[in-house]
Amino acid sequence: MDRQAVVSARRILTRLHDVMASRSHAQAKLNTVVEVIGEGLDSEVCSVYLLREGMLELFATRGLSQEAVHVTRMAIGEGLVGTIASSAEMLNLAEAASHPDFSYRPETGEDKYHSFAGVPIVRRERAVGVLCVQHVDPRRYEEIEIEALQTVAMVLSELITNAGLVDEDEGLFAGVQHTGPEQLRGLTLAKGLASGQAVFHQPRVTIEHVVAEDTEAERQRVYMAFDKMREQIDRMAAQAEFGMGGEHEEVLETYKMFAYDEGWSRRINEAIDSGLTAEAAIERVQQRTRMRMRQIDDPLLADRMHDLEDLANRLLRIVSGQLGTAASMGLRNDAILIARNLGPAELLEYDRRRLKGVILEEGSLTAHVVIVARAMGIPVLGRVRSLRGALREGDMLLLDADQAIVQIRPTPGAIEAFDTRFNRSRERQAAYAQLREVEPCTRDGTRIMVMINAGLRDDMPNLALTGADGVGLFRTEFQFLVSATLPARERQTRLYRDVLEAAGDKPVVFRTVDIGGDKVLPYLRRNDGEQEENPAMGWRALRVALERDGLLKVQARALLEAAAGRTLNVMFPMVAEPWEFDAAREVFETQVKFLKGLKKPMPEVIRYGAMLEVPALAEMLDVIAPRLSFLSIGTNDLTQFLFAADRSNPKLAERYDWLSPSIMRFIRRIVEGTAGHDVDVTVCGEMGGRQLEALALMGVGIRRLSITPAAVGPTKELVSKVDLGEITAAMAGWLASPPVSLRATLQNWASARGLVVD
Repeated sequence: MDRQAVVSARRILTRLHDVMASRSHAQAKLNTVVEVIGEGLDSEVCSVYLLREGMLELFATRGLSQEAVHVTRMAIGEGLVGTIASSAEMLNLAEAASHPDFSYRPETGEDKYHSFAGVPIVRRERAVGVLCVQHVDPRRYEEIEIEALQTVAMVLSELITNAGLVDEDEGLFAGVQHTGPEQLRGLTLAKGLASGQAVFHQPRVTIEHVVAEDTEAERQRVYMAFDKMREQIDRMAAQAEFGMGGEHEEVLETYKMFAYDEGWSRRINEAIDSGLTAEAAIERVQQRTRMRMRQIDDPLLADRMHDLEDLANRLLRIVSGQLGTAASMGLRNDAILIARNLGPAELLEYDRRRLKGVILEEGSLTAHVVIVARAMGIPVLGRVRSLRGALREGDMLLLDADQAIVQIRPTPGAIEAFDTRFNRSRERQAAYAQLREVEPCTRDGTRIMVMINAGLRDDMPNLALTGADGVGLFRTEFQFLVSATLPARERQTRLYRDVLEAAGDKPVVFRTVDIGGDKVLPYLRRNDGEQEENPAMGWRALRVALERDGLLKVQARALLEAAAGRTLNVMFPMVAEPWEFDAAREVFETQVKFLKGLKKPMPEVIRYGAMLEVPALAEMLDVIAPRLSFLSIGTNDLTQFLFAADRSNPKLAERYDWLSPSIMRFIRRIVEGTAGHDVDVTVCGEMGGRQLEALALMGVGIRRLSITPAAVGPTKELVSKVDLGEITAAMAGWLASPPVSLRATLQNWASARGLVVD
């Protein structure tokens, strides 16, 4: 900010502070305000428009006709003033009438004024009014004048509220955009329905004081906040805590760059020089950042600007003392959590009884937090753009992650329709609960094993609640994802022992840690430091464990000690060739010998299995099958490898169809390839939890499913109504001569037999 602008803004702010502290009535104060600003900026006209009843009303003016005050009104988007309020961006015009949005109002007497500059009066990230200046001579205003105008507008927004010029609930904000019902679309990350109040994960900081009493004291507060923020960022880099939020090394480096950026701190200091408090100065610079962000088309550069905004929020929380997330303050009502991104550890901090859903401005299908949310049964909607600008804290939300929409401030009719659908869903769940003690058998008497997927200690009660046959997949990596450092062996042992005790006589299949790819741990990186172009098919899962054999050794010992006196089922992820399975098994057998030498109690039986995700393993089933106790088909990764289609890419979502004849033929080949061997074949993942897909899987020989707890009831109900011989024959015919759409054909077949499938 130019020194002249600083002096000018400071002089105006000092006078404004005196005006607003006076005992004059509201209108008199505002009349004086426009005089102070006009004189300070040497402007012939200065006018203030405020939103009232949804319209921009001329509240006070210096230079225009006084008869127009409280008479001239414009809609949002109408005229130059309405355009500024709509876009929340400034206008600087040498010839106002030449602008396409210019709207002439004869009652104001403004026809003799040519130049025009206006800035939004912003409060809580929304334009709630407009401050504008005009001159007779046609000229563009200097940047220093615009800077001063923007600083004054920011202060004005706080002052008019604090002085009671308009009531925040019924006056200024009545009729402001984003008060009626809205509907936003996103990307379904975890299915489900939820309703509750909007709660921001990082609550907005409320700035109580804007005009500084002592600028030097404010500067020292900012210096101390910068020091504390930089310490936090450096500590994150050293301890790798930052990775918990899903942000990785390159983002952390950007944060460090901004944290130590002298230009950023200089701009904040200049804002303090103009007369602002530390909080207001940070917010003033942040407003400029937001305006620039709107003009950026480059996605990479826009992301970096988002990073700066995140860092500014952190600095603002430090300097204001308003620290902590919504989790630390506690949820008082049913809540839908709003965040840009979220880490799995942060999600687990929330009260699960109150947290009903999550909406992310970003997020992806494979984000760590989504994996945990699915396990917790919490619906998640991601990639909802402009989310924070569309709602306020406490707004009522209806989240329909099944249809990828969220309704904001819904109408009574929308709430009633949602409640009806939600209650219908609850009734279905209650009906499924009646099947808890029922063993799932087909109409022709074949027993189908229905198990659950888990990854948290808190998941284990679902075994009893659903009546599932066991845990077909326990994802041990969850403990690694929510830890800032590598979990110690004792912690791992404790978790595995608790899980086995909670399962009782029911089996639990522990998958060794599946990290890498989309589940990057900041404390466990490649030795060569290289970035992978295709991490999904790179250094991940068993490949990591075999290279970092200390990782697998520690986990092996933890599992062996936890399963003492029991049966231990161990599964290795992403096995591509038989030698990888043999190498992983050897790590366990070596630990068995070591523990026996220490006279440690051992599991009674150890069963080793592999997860078939890499298509290459299917070609070696005759070699590996004799060595396996069980084989689990990981349909999520297997399908994307077979189709060469990234499952997190929205453009390829329609091609990612589990009911493709090629997928079903491949799974049938696996079943046939293990025939004659004592190998349990299980399908793990989302595919088995969908009724139509489960029907097809039974038709190609699958007799074991491991699915989400919520899918157990619907699957049991389906199994009881299926004639296995009939669906097997039907699938054989369709796969021999595939129809145009196997999905549609199977759906029609099921409907004709009264089978209700999702």
